Amino acid sequence: MSDTAKEYPVAIAVPVTDRHYGFWDMVATWIGANANTGSWFSGGVVAALGLGGAVAVIFIANPIAYAVMALIGYMGYKVGTTAMGLTRVPFGIKGSTLPSILNTTQFIGWCAVNTFIAAISMSFLFNQAFKWPAMGEAGSWWVLGVGVLICSILQIVVTVYGGSRSIKVAERFAVILLTILTIWETMVVLQTWSLGDIAAWKPPVDLQIPFGKAMDVMAAFSLGWVPAIAEFTRYTKTKSASTAAPMIGANVSLFWFAIVGVLGVIATTMASGKFDPNMSDPSSVAGSLGLGWAAFLILILATVTTNVVNIYAGGMSITNIWPKISPMRSLWIVSILATLVSMIPIAVGSFLGSFITFLDYVGFILAPLFAIMIVDFYVVRKGNYDWSQADKVGGRYWYSNGINWYTMATWVVGAICFLVVRKLDFVMSSLGAVYSTLIITAVIYYFVAKVAYKHDADVQKASGSPLAN
Repeated sequence: MSDTAKEYPVAIAVPVTDRHYGFWDMVATWIGANANTGSWFSGGVVAALGLGGAVAVIFIANPIAYAVMALIGYMGYKVGTTAMGLTRVPFGIKGSTLPSILNTTQFIGWCAVNTFIAAISMSFLFNQAFKWPAMGEAGSWWVLGVGVLICSILQIVVTVYGGSRSIKVAERFAVILLTILTIWETMVVLQTWSLGDIAAWKPPVDLQIPFGKAMDVMAAFSLGWVPAIAEFTRYTKTKSASTAAPMIGANVSLFWFAIVGVLGVIATTMASGKFDPNMSDPSSVAGSLGLGWAAFLILILATVTTNVVNIYAGGMSITNIWPKISPMRSLWIVSILATLVSMIPIAVGSFLGSFITFLDYVGFILAPLFAIMIVDFYVVRKGNYDWSQADKVGGRYWYSNGINWYTMATWVVGAICFLVVRKLDFVMSSLGAVYSTLIITAVIYYFVAKVAYKHDADVQKASGSPLAN
């Protein structure tokens, strides 16, 4: 690996001299990360609320998620390490392994989701070129499998052989392509149907979803990016590049692309007379609107540039689990696992069902995790992490054999809260389970941390050891 592609392990803070992301680099990176087929698909899913309800969810759920992202982005900038590296402080050096493992699985999952969406585009492209069966047609499973393999190879080439610097270039390329396609699709829709007609459309009663469930779809989608933010902000040069820049890029592109996803699904439904949530993916919509091979090609390339961020972030999580593994080898591991997981919707036979189940998993693990990280850094420790202790056995962040059991217990309680509140009608008709869980866990952790750290400080003071916090 060349010096220009050097990637730092989590226990070593990135020095100022190796920070190469400026403000507009971060804006472009997070425009590219959210200007993707997953944003369209998420918008298509919440179209089950109708245009007004879907737009409301998009403008409420996502700014909250990206405010969380900015908070953790600043943590990465100040400390100089990855998101999962940061968990070494509240969870303990060994305890951070568990959130790192689960975080790696969610990035592999996102990579698989996006890869499958690109494979759908490839199936339409192959249908036009070779008359192979496209998504939704009999016998299309093997075509989708070929598409998954091709996309996976492209992603590996970009990520493994370039690292964070090649991702920066790839995202800029993706922004241009997807902007063209989005304008194109919007023009096709609005030339055929007026906004009044689209706004007047209502989904079938039996296929509508509660407002809180739609909030969870968008919240889980956007929060899924948060564990990737510090992987990049540790390379930023300024505070604003780590906070304001990703918020601007992520919100602007997500608003636009999710709304285009809503418009596309509603327009397709009005044209066919049938609302089918299983055909909410961008490729099916593009095919229904007659956009042709150019649209499918752009969707494929854009998905590849989005997935390199997922692969990179998942790989950096693995380096926190196994510090001795090289960053590049970890990227290979994530790439191969993501390829295998991408085949699951083919075996299950329902992409939408797999997607919703995956989003529930993301909310289940990430909402309480982010609550703990934010409260620990900003409230409990007042922004002071001593990174010289990040891999020191018996040091400040070693706790009980490397694990902070108070934090572990709080995370488990938070995850249980998610399972409980998602069964409450008043929650699922309003805020949703993800943000409710985040708030509840934050309150619980504040009080647990105050009691736990006071107890540990008293014990260590009596023994003559350094204070844990």
